[in-house]
Amino acid sequence: MAIRVGINGFGRIGRQVTKVLKENYPGKIDIVAFNDLGDLQTMAHLFRYDSNYGPFQGKVEVTDSSLIINGDEIKAFAQKDPSQIPWGNLG
Repeated sequence: MAIRVGINGFGRIGRQVTKVLKENYPGKIDIVAFNDLGDLQTMAHLFRYDSNYGPFQGKVEVTDSSLIINGDEIKAFAQKDPSQIPWGNLG
């Protein structure tokens, strides 16, 4: 059974943590949600193309409320107060 995690902040560190988990721990650690105030299209682009760490080699898609990375949906939230996110309902 995979460990399910949520990430608060999808800046450079949040994106790199996501990249490392997706590339090195598929099926062992699932990212179920992230919280960031940015635009989903921009976040997807920044995740896919990183000028310091290089591009993500997997597939990245965007829906109205999530990113889909290598076929795994990651629900997106945009809450200033992370305690308002229903983390417990996400797994």
